[in-house]
Parts: sequence; structure tokens; C-alpha cells
Amino acid sequence: MGTPGASGSEDCAFCQIANNQTDVEILLSDGELLCFRDIKPSATHHFLVVSRTHIINCKTLQGNDVPLVERMEKMGRSILEKNKVSNLNDVRMGFHMPPFSSVPHLHLHALAPASTMNFKSQLRYGPQSHWFITVDKVLSQLKTRGKVK
Repeated sequence: MGTPGASGSEDCAFCQIANNQTDVEILLSDGELLCFRDIKPSATHHFLVVSRTHIINCKTLQGNDVPLVERMEKMGRSILEKNKVSNLNDVRMGFHMPPFSSVPHLHLHALAPASTMNFKSQLRYGPQSHWFITVDKVLSQLKTRGKVK
């Protein structure tokens, strides 16, 4: 896992959001996770689910982080449902692989509808992207290898 503690790094934008040091609207939160809109949306619905604990990225996850990733996915699906996304099969949920992470803090992208994302968004988040790994693939790798490859 990454650096423990909710404070993380003082210069980490997502740690600042988690510590209520910004005016970002938190849409969902609990003791471990929070969810807010992406500032550069790539789909009609584009949300980020962020761990309160400063974890650098998905490659630092270990096998014992499976429950965390599962809870992140659950919150991502929940925010999409709250925003009346009717087809939960037309979503993209996952993480950017380093070095393509815009913020060095673990964050799950929840996007919908995936079928209407433009070409540029497909390059960043689509099935052919080399930079984006789906939550299903992360979970599979954590369960079989204990680490994201």
C-alpha cells in the first residue's frame, strides 16, 4: 500500500480535497473513500473515487487491498446510479497506469455512458488504451498475483 495516513502529502491535490482544504463538492463519502466530479470530464458522467489514505497509484496495491478496490468500485457504481445512469453495462471504471496518472494519488475513474465518449476520451479510457486498466483487471491481478502488473 502507499503512504498511510489521511494527510498524505501537503502538496497532493486529492489529499487536500480529502482533508476539506478545497471547495470541491464531495458527492459521496465515508471514512475511507470520497467521490467528486472530474474537473476535465471525458463522458457525460465522469466521477473520481479517491482513497482518504494517500496511496500513490494502482501499481502500489497489494493482494490485501482487494477489499479497498472493491469498495471503490461499489462507490463508483453508486454515484452512477444516483445520477440515473440506466445502463451500468455501458460504463468504464478503472485507473490510469503510471506514468500516465495525472495526480499521484490512487483514484478510480467512473465514466458513463462509455459508448458516447469521443475519440480523445477513448484513447485515454477506452478498451484499447495502454494507459488505463479496468477495475476488473486490477482485481484479477491482485487476487492471482498479489500485485498489479
